[in-house]
Amino acid sequence: MWDDAFPSFLIGLREGLEAGLIVSILVATLVRAGAKSRLPQVWTGVLAAIALAMSFGAVLTFTAASLSATAQEAFGGTLSIIAVAFVTAMVFWMRRSARSLSGEIKEKVTGALAMGSGMLIVTSFLAVGREGLETALFLWTTARAAGESVGPMIGAGIGLVIAAGLCWGLYRRVLKINLTKFFTATGAVLIVIAAGVLGYGLRDLQEGGVLPGKAAFAFDLSQSIDPSAWYTTLVQGVFNLMPAMTWLQVIAYAGYLAVVMTLFVRGVRTAAKPAPKPAPAPAPQSVGEQAPVAKDGAAEVASAEEGTAEAATADGDAPEAQPTSQPAAEPAAAPAPAPASESATESAGQPESAPEPAPAGAGRKRPAWLLPVAVVAVPAVVAGGIVAFGKSKPAGAPTVAVSEKECGKGFTAPKPGRQTFQMQNTGDKTSEVYLVDPATNAVYGEIEGLAPGTTRDLVATIAGGSYAWRCVPTGGKAVTSAAVRVSGGSGGKAVVPVSEQDLAAPLRAYKQYVDHGLATLTDQTQKLTDDLAGDDLDAARTDWLTAHRTYSSLGAAYGTFEDFDKKINGRADGLPGGVHDKDFAGFHRIEYGLWHGASAAELTGPAQQLHDAVTGLRKAFPTQDFDPGDLPLRTHEILENTLQFELTGDTDEGSGTNLATADANLAGTQELLNVLRPLIAKREPQLLASIESDIARMQKLLDEAHHDGTWTPVEKLDATARQRLNGITGQLLEHLAPVPDLLEIRKSA
Repeated sequence: MWDDAFPSFLIGLREGLEAGLIVSILVATLVRAGAKSRLPQVWTGVLAAIALAMSFGAVLTFTAASLSATAQEAFGGTLSIIAVAFVTAMVFWMRRSARSLSGEIKEKVTGALAMGSGMLIVTSFLAVGREGLETALFLWTTARAAGESVGPMIGAGIGLVIAAGLCWGLYRRVLKINLTKFFTATGAVLIVIAAGVLGYGLRDLQEGGVLPGKAAFAFDLSQSIDPSAWYTTLVQGVFNLMPAMTWLQVIAYAGYLAVVMTLFVRGVRTAAKPAPKPAPAPAPQSVGEQAPVAKDGAAEVASAEEGTAEAATADGDAPEAQPTSQPAAEPAAAPAPAPASESATESAGQPESAPEPAPAGAGRKRPAWLLPVAVVAVPAVVAGGIVAFGKSKPAGAPTVAVSEKECGKGFTAPKPGRQTFQMQNTGDKTSEVYLVDPATNAVYGEIEGLAPGTTRDLVATIAGGSYAWRCVPTGGKAVTSAAVRVSGGSGGKAVVPVSEQDLAAPLRAYKQYVDHGLATLTDQTQKLTDDLAGDDLDAARTDWLTAHRTYSSLGAAYGTFEDFDKKINGRADGLPGGVHDKDFAGFHRIEYGLWHGASAAELTGPAQQLHDAVTGLRKAFPTQDFDPGDLPLRTHEILENTLQFELTGDTDEGSGTNLATADANLAGTQELLNVLRPLIAKREPQLLASIESDIARMQKLLDEAHHDGTWTPVEKLDATARQRLNGITGQLLEHLAPVPDLLEIRKSA
């Protein structure tokens, strides 16, 4: 939680300090002008800005919650990129405008005083509102990236409280801060954090289907580092760097840092160069005090005597310095403070005029609380209206009740076309909800995990046919509603659900394939051990590749192998000693030795350990738990790992046989598809044809890299061949991606 709090803490501290400095200048300017009676108007504008920011955050939260999972990814990714743009602009704006900020705000306040109370409220609202909206947007994106809101909200709250304390200390002259250094340091850190948010936002857009490259990973360390370790969570929480990142994320992260940080540092160095001192001009000392030269940039905003109301009133300074050519004794130089009932904009040097008659009705004053309450209530009401009426549902969307005893109460025959149903769980148990064809059990739409007392939207395209609701409460029996008939319409597409029973036969067939493969592997690792015991390194290299290809063809069972996989095919990544670590074992340990000059005697021990691990796995496999739901998942995951590790050469320890491993992975995927073929063909025969076509093209490219028993190393492929191989693998993965969802085990079956 606390690692997720730091980015929000920094945003709260910096944005809070910026807003606090602006409010301090507003207040000090009014006090200097003898217009303390107008301070409530400033606070009213500030209150309205806070209400707007909080309402904006509520709208973002509830809008995202009403979207589908894919739409949420796209929505969150877009807002993350917008937040990065805002933060980047804020960092550069504060660096550029700090020196003139006080004068600009004083000028606006002076003008607002002359135009009436309404303009003063608007001025303070606009001055603080931008900071509030930026804060709300960035906090929302950081909370979404963290996956929880408690840590980010606590961090932001602590930052805002500290910012308020700093502003109070600066205003009362009990504290001095070099704000130039503060904003420079926090600006640099925010740029690093924003780079992480940019990468996270682009990943969301990839997950949402807006941007390509979802499976094109630049690196994947998820198997090499502990995701629950403190250093992992710290890096993820603070910098939004993930163990696995796509090429688009990495390029955007590095490019943003390189460009933005360079411009920021260059601007800081330029601003630090001393400006030539102007020749001093003689001026009477009794004239209004000249604004101090900014020694530390933004430090003058709060400590230079602009924002200290007590000192200002004691000195009797006028709101603006008078021209130096004006006689010192002119009465306008030091006006007496005007009574609270008089206009703060009355010229101090003009003679008093007779009071004008009060307009009719002036005696009836509105309550002092009315305006502050109104400016807070209006944004809240507007936000509530957006949340209540702005969800992605058509007017009159039907509400369908769900419980463990009855399902589909309130369901009537819908009209053809895209329809939204409000599914409300009125029972006491979490339920799975399905819109099905009762005759075939085909699923048109589903909601997983509908909790008691909650309502969620289910969107489905309705065509001519029969429809019913099927509710499956946790630990209970399925309940199906009465069927309704819809006439006309087209385009509705249903998925025939898959049950555990449907996957039982494919699972038995695949387990037999794995069991046979492990028996073969046991013999092959024994031969490898014998080669090394006989000091035959050439034979050992050949037999090593044969055995490793056999193991690489069993990819769908890796999740079942438990700790044996690490002993058999573990990698050096993440080990303290790397390839020399005592825990580095298995095929890659032997590969490193065979192709880096190790003697047969040195490798005999690791080879025997490998054989023992394979033998142990073969004995344990029949009793290991093999989840049938893993079969559809592995159709995509095997080649996803191939693209990440083998086609990049990431796992090569010297043999240069990554393409041989990729060939074995492809063979393992084909075997898995063979056992699942009847289920896929029944549901998506065209998809199966596309997959088979892609496999044939990929196999042809791999065969071209295999000559006379040797394999071309990945790094020695020419650019065209490598691009073609990566392209067809990515295309095959795109066609394999629907298979896990198509064959997902559904309780409706």
